[in-house]
Amino acid sequence: MSARSFVVETYGCQMNVHDTERIAGLLLDAGYVAALEGSTPDLVVFNTCAVRENADNKLYGNLSFLAPLKKSNPNFQIAVGGCMAQKDQETIIKRAPYVDVVFGTHNIGSLPALLERARIEEASQVEIKESLEHFPSTLPARRHSAFSAWVSISVGCNNTCTFCIVPSLRGIEKDRPQADILTEARALVEQGVVEITLLGQNVNAYGVDLGQRGAFADLIRSVGSIDGLERLRFMSPHPRDFTEDVIEAMAETKSAMPHLHMPLQSGSDRILQAMRRSYRSDRYLKIIDDVRTAMPDAGITTDIIVGFPGESEEDFTATLDVARQAKFTAAYTFQYSKRPGTPAATMPDQIPDDVMAERYTRLHKLQQEISGEINKGSVGKSYEVLVSDHEGRHDANRSRMNGRTPDFRLVHIDTDQARPGDIASVTITESSPNFMVATVNSIRKTRGGDAHDARLAEVGSTAIMIGMPTLAKLKSL
Repeated sequence: MSARSFVVETYGCQMNVHDTERIAGLLLDAGYVAALEGSTPDLVVFNTCAVRENADNKLYGNLSFLAPLKKSNPNFQIAVGGCMAQKDQETIIKRAPYVDVVFGTHNIGSLPALLERARIEEASQVEIKESLEHFPSTLPARRHSAFSAWVSISVGCNNTCTFCIVPSLRGIEKDRPQADILTEARALVEQGVVEITLLGQNVNAYGVDLGQRGAFADLIRSVGSIDGLERLRFMSPHPRDFTEDVIEAMAETKSAMPHLHMPLQSGSDRILQAMRRSYRSDRYLKIIDDVRTAMPDAGITTDIIVGFPGESEEDFTATLDVARQAKFTAAYTFQYSKRPGTPAATMPDQIPDDVMAERYTRLHKLQQEISGEINKGSVGKSYEVLVSDHEGRHDANRSRMNGRTPDFRLVHIDTDQARPGDIASVTITESSPNFMVATVNSIRKTRGGDAHDARLAEVGSTAIMIGMPTLAKLKSL
């Protein structure tokens, strides 16, 4: 009997992306293989998000698309995991009874056994655990990139933001011992990883669970000192917990990149209070000033929610004002999405969709202007770019490779000499708000490039495992 093939469709945040790598690792360990492009997989796994309403609509729409395939081939399996599975376990089976497995955020490791049980019993299996039994990084992982890796330092969140459902789904914060983090990071570098991103719902609260003050700054220094690591990043911090020692550690650690992604959410102090964000706009801007004083070339990116309940035009104007002062290199902006079970969902003065959309458009336009000016100011300057194999193409020239500057801006480069995982010295020649274009001055071969070549030789370029538009591929068959 030939090995069963699989793909994983991922929605949501970086935590979900990393969980998907674990799902892939578990399935490969269980004898599954990555589906080949142009083939119909034997298993589709949806790793879901519950942050926004459109995530619900997207999941159920895709499940409906797969229903005829399931009906015509009983051996075809569908599994649904992630935050939406944790939240809507019974609803999923009720709306899509042909789903074989529903598993939660705390029991990813059970997936292979649940799939086998569903096949034997010919019945849907639902297993949702309410608390974490084992830190997820103890599970095998098949990372999307051979040269860039996520490393989880904590799971869960102790904050009580009124718009967010994640803490109720992923639980309270649980920190991972620093020794375990360093062991994983060293092993990854030995395997050819040259860029590591430390990951958590609130990374700079790391150490609270362990009773260790200053633990996150210590972690930056310790991981950043690993020989062979080229780039160290982290996301996402909370302004409430951001401390001077973290800024010092970033500035003094050679591999720590001059980039800070710190969610603002709103520039209005009144709305921040309603969100229970525990800081105000002046505190936020002070952190940015301190970061830029220590690292003048630092790039700052953020998340902003438009249309939170009760947001007045004055409140929205305050957000625009903070955006102008902060000069973000990029802002990930969202229209507020009501999530049942959160305090904000029942707040008065919900903002009409048309008002929300109009404000979103204004904020997006402003940020495009700011990003455009920042990128325009880089024309003629030189940067080191880590060449990537998984950045989206944003221009018509498909022959260009892509990469990120130290401050995390996207660059298209004209070269056929660099490998993903290598570091290219480039000079910026063109700019737009969303990316820059550069010519290559020189290329430094790295162990990351070697690792990428080895991975490509192992799985081939036609394997669909994770990080690709699964449903679009299936619909094209």
